[in-house]
Parts: sequence; C-alpha cells; structure tokens
Amino acid sequence: MLFEQIRANRRKTRLLVTVFVLLVLGIGWAVGYLFAYDGLYGLAIAALIALFYVPITYATATAQVLSFSGAREVSEEDAPELVHIVEELSLVAGVKTPKVYIIDDPSPNAFAAGIKKDQAVVAVTRGLLEKLNREELEGVIAHEMSHIRHEDVRLMTIAIALVGVIVLIADFGSRILFFGGSNNRRRDRNGSGSNPILLIIALVLLILAPLAAQFVRFALSRNREYLADAGAVELTRNPQGLIRALEKIRDDTYDVERANAMTEGMYFAQPRAALRKKIDASNWFSTHPPIEKRLERLKHM
Repeated sequence: MLFEQIRANRRKTRLLVTVFVLLVLGIGWAVGYLFAYDGLYGLAIAALIALFYVPITYATATAQVLSFSGAREVSEEDAPELVHIVEELSLVAGVKTPKVYIIDDPSPNAFAAGIKKDQAVVAVTRGLLEKLNREELEGVIAHEMSHIRHEDVRLMTIAIALVGVIVLIADFGSRILFFGGSNNRRRDRNGSGSNPILLIIALVLLILAPLAAQFVRFALSRNREYLADAGAVELTRNPQGLIRALEKIRDDTYDVERANAMTEGMYFAQPRAALRKKIDASNWFSTHPPIEKRLERLKHM
C-alpha cells in the first residue's frame, strides 16, 4: 500500500509538472500575443521567468513556508512532549526524524514541509499544543508524518512553485495589457493586425490559466488529506485521537493569521476559518476536504 502510494505520487508529480509547463507556455503565448501579436515573444518571456523562478522556489520552498508562518525551531528542552511524539512516530513510519517547529498562533493547526523525506520539517501552532491532549496530538502528528512518508510534501511543494510562476506571469500579462494599449495601436497603424479569434483565445488563457492551476492543486490537496488520515490511523492504531483532534479544530474560533493562499494547502486543516464555514464538499475553492467528510471516513475505519 505504502509503495503504491509513493509510486502514485511520483506519477502525479510528473503529470503535474507536464500540466503546469503547458499552462506556463500557454499563458506566455497569450501575453506575447496580446501585447505584441507575437506568441513566440511571450513564450520566450515565460520560459525565462520559469527558468529562474521555479528552481529557486523549489530549492527554498521549505524555508519560505516556515518564514511565512513565523515558525521557530524548538528542541526537546523547549517542548519535550511534542519532540518525543515526533521521534516515536518517525520510528514507526520509518522516516528520519524531522526538525520540529512551533508557530506562535492560538489556532490549532500543523503542517509538514520538505523536498525530501530526510529533510522534512513538522510545524505545529501554540494553539494545537494548548488545546489537544497527547492522544489527539499524536493523531495530528501521525497525519503529518504520513504526508512525509507518502512524499506528499514534495508534490505540494512543486505545486506551490508552479502555481506561483503562473500567477506571476498572469499578473505580468495583465499589467502589460492594461498599460500596453498604445503599443498595440501603433502596431495596427503599421499594418500588423491581429486575428480576432486568437485574441479571444489569448485573453481566455490569461484569465483562466491561474484558475486552472489552482484547481489542479486543490484536487491534489483533497485526495492527499484522506490518504494521510488513513495513514495516521495505520501508524497510531487509534482513529479516536485523530477524530477528536478534528472535532476540536472544527469547533475552534481562531484562524491562522499568517497563512496565505500559497501555503494554506499544506496545513492539517483549512486555515481560513471564515472560508471554511462557507465551503461544502463540492466547492473547488477549498484546498481541503470538509472536516465532516474526513470525520465520516475515519468513523467507518
């Protein structure tokens, strides 16, 4: 089961990269055509941005996520129970013990990050430590350890990097479209007209490509949460701890203040409290499946 999941994640990673590369090239062509009626011009810009942005983001993604969240590394002296739980579950999961971080936030939540299993980190909020007992904390940490074990963290890190470059190019294209009207008119006077159909296609790509990128990322996020819940039960042999942890997080009124649109998919539970209350199981704009759905599956294990 574990090796099948790892192989599946690797296949998804290859598919993800292929889809996102096509989206990057498509939106680059759209920017070039809308600005200068030359798709190759836009392709060159997109390739140049991706060439520098993606490797840098991929290499520094873990550090960026920790920085965005305001996490600080802790030792056994700082949080002995938390560190011991992480060490124990690492042995059970068969992975190298990740570094442990705490986020000074009253909302109960957690995440795992890292490009490789042996370079992973686990971060929990102060609220999680204060509001959950040991059994519940074990359930959450086991869930995050399953993400590391399944190589989910690498998949989502790549998604963050590639969504970022698409959003960057789309924003660049929108600004060019807004400020570049005079240039297009000059090209028209010079006799280099545009194809109306291609203009419409380019405009649709510019608008919809970032949304399509987010939809792919959201779909991956939802599927991996169910699998990580099942993995947590496998590691702890106790679904009740995870069930009660989810119930407490569902009923909590605080939100993770420093979570943003790029990092929220890595958290144990949807960190946007206001958004979470409005989202149902069919809403594509949630990076997580509804907690009620997760609880329903866990109660039938």
